[in-house]
Amino acid sequence: MKCLIAEDQLLSRRILKELLSSQFDCDIAVNGQEAIDSFQLAHESKRPYDVIFMDIMMPVVDGLEALLCIRTLERKMEIPHSLAVKVIMTTALDDPKTVVKSFNDCQADSYIVKPISRQKLANELRKLKLMQ
Repeated sequence: MKCLIAEDQLLSRRILKELLSSQFDCDIAVNGQEAIDSFQLAHESKRPYDVIFMDIMMPVVDGLEALLCIRTLERKMEIPHSLAVKVIMTTALDDPKTVVKSFNDCQADSYIVKPISRQKLANELRKLKLMQ
């Protein structure tokens, strides 16, 4: 399976990659614009991502905006909702307003509050049927 880690903090990227690399072929984006570009390139090369781990607070384009762009691109590409990429928002923000916006406005599939642990990650991947 293939994943994209969209995270501007080096330590967070390393932790996520270490936790995921045994089950996923991981690509990295350091800001929201790179995440959007990576999503498009993956589709153009016929190797779309199974899951994107999207940090909310990033430079250039934040994670919520990037996710809105990705969902718009999916609609333009006529990707059925059932085949849309799973997106797990990762953030240090644990406020209800951001959580609601992630799910309702941006159509995130899941939300993990940092620090990310192996257990939190496994739980969310199981819920999304990306891991047994």
